[in-house]
Amino acid sequence: MANRTTTVKFCLLVATLGSSLTWAQGLAEEPAEDPAEDPFAAAEVKTTHVSGSVHFLEGVGGNLAVSVGPDGTLIVDDQFAQMAPKLMAAIDTLGGEQPKIILNTHWHGDHTGANPNFGSHGTIIAHHNVRIRLLAQPNYPRSGLPLVTYDDGIRLHFNDEDIHVQHLPKGHTDGDSVIWFKQANVIHLGDHFFNQRFPYVDIASGGSVDGLINNLEGLLDTLPDDIHIIPGHGPLGTKAHLIKTLTTVKDTAADIRARLGAGDNAADIAEDINRGFADWASGFVTAQRWVQIIQADLQAAGTTDHE
Repeated sequence: MANRTTTVKFCLLVATLGSSLTWAQGLAEEPAEDPAEDPFAAAEVKTTHVSGSVHFLEGVGGNLAVSVGPDGTLIVDDQFAQMAPKLMAAIDTLGGEQPKIILNTHWHGDHTGANPNFGSHGTIIAHHNVRIRLLAQPNYPRSGLPLVTYDDGIRLHFNDEDIHVQHLPKGHTDGDSVIWFKQANVIHLGDHFFNQRFPYVDIASGGSVDGLINNLEGLLDTLPDDIHIIPGHGPLGTKAHLIKTLTTVKDTAADIRARLGAGDNAADIAEDINRGFADWASGFVTAQRWVQIIQADLQAAGTTDHE
C-alpha cells in the first residue's frame, strides 16, 4: 500500500462503503485521480494453505482464515461486500462450500462487509459489542448481524479442530476476538496484529493503545513458538514477527508520548518516526496517523490535549 495507486484505491474503498466504514475516515489523505475507477474490479484473492484444514486468504480488506473439511466450511472475517463473489470463488477452489459458520474478529467494514451475503447462508458468531456496533450502522442488513454472541469467549468443534475464540478487551476496539485453531496450530489475531506495520487503534470504538499492547503481551505467553499467525493486515506471520511488531509498537508509542508530553510538534515527531520506521509506515497507518492515534489515545484518557 506504499504506492499512489494503492492509496487511491483505499480512498475509493472508503467512499464506496460509506457509513459502514466510518472507522476509516481520514486514513487515506490523497484524492482519487479517477473517481469512476472500481477498486474491486481487478481485485484477486490469493489462497495459501497454512496447516491442517486452515487456509489463509488475502484480497481487498482484512485477511481471512478458512477451514474446509468434513463438517463444511468456516470462515474468519469476510472483507468488503463487493468481495463476496470472489471470496466464494476462492473457497470453491479449496473444495469448500457456502460457509456454515462466519466468525468476526471485530466490527469494521473491511472485515464484516460481506456479512449480509454470507450470513444469509450461515451463522455469524462474534463478541456482543460487534453486534451492538453493527446495529448502530444505518440500515444495516439483518442478515449481516451476529446471531450468536459471547462476552469472554466461546469454543467450537468443527472439521476436527478445537477452535478457541477469545475476547481481547479494549484493544483495537472494544469487541475484538482472536481465533485459535488448536490442532492446526494457527491463530487469527484480527487487527490486533498488523504484521510489521503500525496498527490502527480505533479509540472511538473503545480501543486503547495500552490495551492492545497488554492484550498481545498476555497472549504471547500462551502461544507456542512454532504457531502460524494470521494478521488482520499484512503477510502470514510467526511468533517472531509478532514479538518484533509488539516491540516496535511499544517503543514508538512510548517515544511519541514522551515527546508530546515535552511539547514537541506532532509533525516533527511524525517526520522522525517516518525516518526511522519508513517500512512500518508503508500501510494506511502512516507515521503521521500513528502519532494522531497516540494523541487521540492520550486525549481519551484525559492525559494531554497536545496538538
